[in-house]
Amino acid sequence: MTLTILRLSDPGLNVAYRDSGRGEPLILIHGVGMQSAAWGPQIAALSGSYRVIALDMPGHGGSDPLPQGSQLPDFVAWCRTVVQALDLGPVNLAGHSMGALIAAGFAASFPELTRRVALLNGVYCRDAASRRAVQTRAGQIQNGQIDLETPLARWFGDTPAEVAAKAQVAEWLGAVDAAGYATAYTAFANGDATYADQLPLISCPFLAMTGDGDPNSTPAMSAAMASLAQQGKAVTITGHRHMINLTAAPEVNAHLLTWLKQPATQKELQ
Repeated sequence: MTLTILRLSDPGLNVAYRDSGRGEPLILIHGVGMQSAAWGPQIAALSGSYRVIALDMPGHGGSDPLPQGSQLPDFVAWCRTVVQALDLGPVNLAGHSMGALIAAGFAASFPELTRRVALLNGVYCRDAASRRAVQTRAGQIQNGQIDLETPLARWFGDTPAEVAAKAQVAEWLGAVDAAGYATAYTAFANGDATYADQLPLISCPFLAMTGDGDPNSTPAMSAAMASLAQQGKAVTITGHRHMINLTAAPEVNAHLLTWLKQPATQKELQ
């Protein structure tokens, strides 16, 4: 599937995306260092019933970067601009890793544009040691010290499915624009608590899903986020780590289909 380029009139950026299927719109946002192609298994499984639009995040794939120093709210605002430019109306929104942070911020900030929201391998309120570690990595990336092997070792085991996914992810990481990667990773490092106190505002169907072997996007984080959302559900995928959309695609797709079939009702705060 080829990329389509959308030119945003404001702020004048190109956005690349993959568009497949018809029906209710489902927006997919990948994580730092990836690109829209990482959603291949979900596009194949879900585009028979939904219009699936997988975005290249700013500074990734074919999308222009946001200015250096942009933080998570800037990426959320970018997502809103894209949804409005595509004239989609209320959307279903699923994000992975940093994409999950964007999706949660979007759902909290723009409920009128959100039917349902799903967070895959999302982070939430890191402890002090984890926050220092990820901010240190962000500083190294800003200084041009890009270590690809450490995250790959953390994200994947040695099963045949994980080895195959690891090779593909390594290719995407190796192709990412260094400056765009640095800007996005810094926003990711600083954004784990940005919308934490707004999660109770999310009243649409909310799914938080991760792998039981993911040390940085833990099942406890997913459970905490789901407990705050008004219609939250947490799912843990056993035997998988950080890239569940690739390594556990059939199970992930089944949970996404169940989520998409929930009535897109908004509950009122008590």
